[in-house]
Amino acid sequence: MHKYNLLERFLFPAVFLNKEMLRSSLQGKTILITGASSGIGEQLAYLLKDIHVQMILVARREEKLLSMKDEIEAAAAKVSVFGADLRNKAEMEDLLAFIHKLPDGLDLVVNNAGLSIRRSIFHSLDRYHDFTRTMAINYFAPVQLLLSVIPLLEKKQGQIINVSTINVMLQPFPNWAAYQASKSAFDTWFRSAAPELHARGISTTSIYLPLVKTPMILPTTAYEKMPAMCPNHVAKIICKTIYTKRKRYQPWWVIFGQLASVFCRGILERVIEISLSKRGK
Repeated sequence: MHKYNLLERFLFPAVFLNKEMLRSSLQGKTILITGASSGIGEQLAYLLKDIHVQMILVARREEKLLSMKDEIEAAAAKVSVFGADLRNKAEMEDLLAFIHKLPDGLDLVVNNAGLSIRRSIFHSLDRYHDFTRTMAINYFAPVQLLLSVIPLLEKKQGQIINVSTINVMLQPFPNWAAYQASKSAFDTWFRSAAPELHARGISTTSIYLPLVKTPMILPTTAYEKMPAMCPNHVAKIICKTIYTKRKRYQPWWVIFGQLASVFCRGILERVIEISLSKRGK
């Protein structure tokens, strides 16, 4: 588990989690977690293991999910494992068929699966697939999943929690076009759908995160020494929103970045351009 330094403790204050309220909110319910085999999804599953809840863990690495199942079911929770790449049409359809056959319906969806790519546009000229695959997992997959399960969630007055990124709230940065565009697309879809969902009794929560120490960031060596949240910390935030039904979480300091993105946009763009020019990119 990532241990916070002084700066990280300042940027990411500790979360007080009322375990009794969480237990009361989830007891006997069914929760679907995508991207469950590592990082945030894995930590969330382990955090819920002592509650009598039915978890459906979805990820590509089925073997990892099966090992998690054995450990979690040694406690109180029950686990169904579904190995699937949600970009694959047939595997998505199999997952949806499985969900609709659940005897107790569905109470909560945690949309956590995602793909991050950091690459210059000039290194992407022959890599159109970078954009199609990020859109496939970050936008099309959760849209298809939710369109199918919204009727189930309406019956149970359930909740949808979307794990997003602060990038969608700030001035776009170079080298992240594929990732930022795909995450922004789903964030817009989700916020647009939210009022309609609320009117039918379905709660929604958007969780906007900074850098998180997950396997997804390992290919980017520049992140090794940057402040980053611990996946377990994020899992606690998710758990708290389950019983508070908070509609939105974002780090306390993001507001300053948002203000800069609005009032200093021209300056930021110019600074970025000069920086890239000096590096010859």
